Amino acid sequence: MHEVLLSVAPVSGAPHLIDPAAIAEDVCACYEAGAAMVHLHVRDENGALTPDLSLLAETVRRIREQCDIVIEISTGGVSNLSIEERCAPCTPDWVEANSLNVGSVNLGDAVYCNPIQDVRYCVDQILKNRKVPEIEVFELGMIHTVSELMKEYDFPKPVLFALVFGHPGEMPATPAALRHMLDFLAETFTPEALQKKEILWGYTQAHREDWEMMRHALSLGADSLRVGFEDSDILAPGVRTDRNAPIVQKAAQLIREAGADVMTSTRAREILGIRAGQRGVN
Repeated sequence: MHEVLLSVAPVSGAPHLIDPAAIAEDVCACYEAGAAMVHLHVRDENGALTPDLSLLAETVRRIREQCDIVIEISTGGVSNLSIEERCAPCTPDWVEANSLNVGSVNLGDAVYCNPIQDVRYCVDQILKNRKVPEIEVFELGMIHTVSELMKEYDFPKPVLFALVFGHPGEMPATPAALRHMLDFLAETFTPEALQKKEILWGYTQAHREDWEMMRHALSLGADSLRVGFEDSDILAPGVRTDRNAPIVQKAAQLIREAGADVMTSTRAREILGIRAGQRGVN
């Protein structure tokens, strides 16, 4: 049966106080609800992006005390950090995966800058430190960029793409836009590569107000879904929640309704080739 990786991005990007204990409790409730991976950014106590890993390390330590969710740390986010600072989370042994951003895009009023020299630096750091990259794609040209990078770098297989929709200024969250992305994935990497699961794709939707596009992505064979407060706190149309676990529970329900299984963290590590020894905090 088809398995779907359910990822939770539990921390809103809006300025707020970061509480490692509360985040860990929320993340582990999400794990119990079906999340196999957690997507976190390196933030200071006020929620701003930072290269200082100390608060993140405390958060991950608390998570590890309670559950075995896969730890993915972002190398992205709109900020004034240098690419070297953004890649600080590629180094620790307790990081299992990193998000990889492969191009620049407008996000609302901001410009998310990822010039190619920074992209190459980030690819080098992720692969040198033997992390699993999850490639975030906001526009069609980014898929082509990855195909060119794969001629230079030995990406681990399978290659995991996170197709991102819904930010003002980038691809809208519509069936036509998703089909546009999937057609170009197949054109670039061949339909056989997708069928054989050499190329995996997931669906992320910023500012999600309902579940219709999540359902649609699953109907098209999505290999992963990402939900959580970083993207939306909507549980149902017009209904917000102050916890991530109910959102994860709803996403898991959609996966099962689509005739798929919710992937476990153990199975995610097996499929993605996450090496042993990356599951504790020094």
